[in-house]
Amino acid sequence: MGIAPFSYIQFRRTCGSGTKSSGEILTPLSSRFALVVLRLPDCHGIQCNCRRVIFFFVFSHLYRPTRLLLFDIHSRSSPPCSTMIPVTTPATRDPTLLVHGGAWAIPADAAAAHESGVRAALEAGYAILSLGGSALDAVQAAVTVLEDDPTFDAGRGSFLTSDGRVQLDALLMDGGRMKAGGVACVERLRNPIQAARLVLEESPHVYFVAEGAERFAAAHGMALIDNADLVLPRERDRLAQAQARQSAGLADETFSGQILRDDKDPETAALSNESRGKSANSTTHAEGLPPSAKDHDTVGAVALDGHGNLAAATSTGGTLNKTPGRVGDSSLIGCGCYADNLAAAVSLTGWGEPIMKLVLGKWATDRVAAGSAPEIAAREAISYLYNRLGGHGGIILLGPDGRFGLAHNTPAMAWGIATPGGLQTGLTI
Repeated sequence: MGIAPFSYIQFRRTCGSGTKSSGEILTPLSSRFALVVLRLPDCHGIQCNCRRVIFFFVFSHLYRPTRLLLFDIHSRSSPPCSTMIPVTTPATRDPTLLVHGGAWAIPADAAAAHESGVRAALEAGYAILSLGGSALDAVQAAVTVLEDDPTFDAGRGSFLTSDGRVQLDALLMDGGRMKAGGVACVERLRNPIQAARLVLEESPHVYFVAEGAERFAAAHGMALIDNADLVLPRERDRLAQAQARQSAGLADETFSGQILRDDKDPETAALSNESRGKSANSTTHAEGLPPSAKDHDTVGAVALDGHGNLAAATSTGGTLNKTPGRVGDSSLIGCGCYADNLAAAVSLTGWGEPIMKLVLGKWATDRVAAGSAPEIAAREAISYLYNRLGGHGGIILLGPDGRFGLAHNTPAMAWGIATPGGLQTGLTI
């Protein structure tokens, strides 16, 4: 038996004189019908296809207990005063956590460290979800683990700017409250994702940069460190080699191999595909590359908790040899990170400039909101990234129903997923 309602039930809260009180149903509900289809069993070899019966329902009685608020977007009356009401669903969802550790040409000798790091992040985040904790806490915990792991380009061990310093960016977003917090170009914070959480919770603003972000974090209890604490000798060597290749006029194809050019090519130089004789889609893309081309990349996490809330987090040290002050997609809302309970949660990784131009995170979540399955929307997003701007990267995408998608057009992407059924990690999709 299937029930096919004629229309969605619309609830609205309004404010101002002459309107009904908050929570009162404004759309008449007493004349709603539903089509009930009864499929009968086979009768003497003759399939009785179906029998249609129209039942009358008094929806005002059926829907009175619900707490879901859907707003009539076609109303021309005064704007609703409930825009900050969290959008949640009943606590019937299986908690789910997805993590990525960057999409690039991960060499064989770094594969184990990437999978191990991703697994540690999954364990930290899912421990929170399994105890009934929030998606926001889970993604923050997972990304903090990745920031502390020098395997990844986030936190300690990140790439260096052209003047030899670490500058970090991060964004955190709560899909239920539609609140976000971001920081960029911070140099004295060990965990920028924790500073992003402070911005989300303690500030009316969404984004702080550089010294202003550091002062805000310090004022709310975070310790400031010396930038040298974030710098590893490995990265000093990488920077020197990258600058030597840049001086020689060699182009960067770290993420992808040979690429279509736009006006914001990566700043890091590496040997071209022609000189390597390697395919851009080859799984052996990293073989034979100079050490500095064996880079690492942005980290991120998306989660769905038992109450149906989504959250997303992305953190990065940016690109090797970047100009000081450069900000990529990772900490920009709707670009490298986004979450909305009515759509999806997303975190991206890869070459930031094309991702920013396409506002790719929001593009992907909009597809889910319009009805696409996350696994399809993820693939479409990466195809769009390449077909439109020649960009390369990876994506993790999680819907409010627990379905998810992962995709990348780089040789590899470190990823992991945790559900009640267990943990799984990998380097390719």
